[in-house]
Amino acid sequence: MKSKAAVLWGLNQEWSVEEIDVHGPKAKEVLVQWKAAGLCHSDEHLVTGDLVPPKEAWAFMGIEDFFPVIGGHEGAGVVIEVGPGVTSVKVGDHVSASFVPSCGRCRYCSTGRQNLCDAGAQTFIGGMITDGTHRHFARGDKPVTLMAKLGTFSEYSCVAEDSVIKVEQDIPFECVALVSCGVATGWGSATSRAGTQAGDTVVVVGIGGIGMNAVQGARMAGATRIIAIDPVEFKREKAMEFGATHTFSSMEEAIPAVMEMTWGQMADRVIMTPGVLRGEMMESGMTLAGKGGTVVVTAISPMMDSTASINLFQLAMWNKEIKGTIFGSLNPRADIPALLDMYRAGQLKLDELITKTYSIEQINEGYRAMRDGENLRGVIVYG
Repeated sequence: MKSKAAVLWGLNQEWSVEEIDVHGPKAKEVLVQWKAAGLCHSDEHLVTGDLVPPKEAWAFMGIEDFFPVIGGHEGAGVVIEVGPGVTSVKVGDHVSASFVPSCGRCRYCSTGRQNLCDAGAQTFIGGMITDGTHRHFARGDKPVTLMAKLGTFSEYSCVAEDSVIKVEQDIPFECVALVSCGVATGWGSATSRAGTQAGDTVVVVGIGGIGMNAVQGARMAGATRIIAIDPVEFKREKAMEFGATHTFSSMEEAIPAVMEMTWGQMADRVIMTPGVLRGEMMESGMTLAGKGGTVVVTAISPMMDSTASINLFQLAMWNKEIKGTIFGSLNPRADIPALLDMYRAGQLKLDELITKTYSIEQINEGYRAMRDGENLRGVIVYG
């Protein structure tokens, strides 16, 4: 079938909106008509190259070229066709995308760590999770890779059953799309990976789509002080609406203030969610954490960066810890529906995250607004 899609053909290019061909599902696959897709910063990292494997690694990965790529890994839609052997969804079901697939059988899924499912190992390799062959073609017969095996920047895409999760039909598609990545990742970074407890002081560095939800998570976990740090005034103001108690424009500005408000004890949890995390930023992040403090690294860094500024003496002698996280260390099949239940109950703000909606033809305008700090979240809505 034909589908309109936003395709990236190379580094530092704009998204090209064009018609592609989508083949039908084979065994353990489904065809989804996407209704909404989040304009997440991770797709911008494809444009800038932060999420693109270096060329010298392509041969090792078994690919000749990383591009072209259909973007989009946050999404909500409707199943319109299923292949043989599909059991978890049926035609007509509303589904959330899951940028981390969950097979339910590997070592990680079976021990409650679906965010580390082995099926996610081929995220940056073209072809389907199921059999390695392609279902999406552009400009004739050119195979196209799907971002995170999802490609929600296409009206239709064929994906593995493992990459979608059935959701209730009363939840707006835009809200489901946001929970599929940014909301869950930020909320889980504060609640699950950082382990925020009632009475804690929590610092969130970078108040974008993920950081704002780390603020929400810290608030829902009962933190007493929630310090939001971002250079954009609009985001600092919005952070107060989502639960922040204090805001600062930089970590350097925040350090003496956090020291004063905590009587020198500093923060219990520091969550690093800037647009791009550079190694030198870790020194300030660690300074913000007090004795026994936890620093959670959620943001993406350039793939080949391998150095960070960390005071190793304080790491040991102050009993601090640094943790990485993907998907907020949550389990998508359990936690995406749970977060949507919190939204339904009025506990989790989702509608308030959406600054503006766009058509697929306006995708480059949406990403410009994200880069310029005009949006908390932009969402593509398909007609």
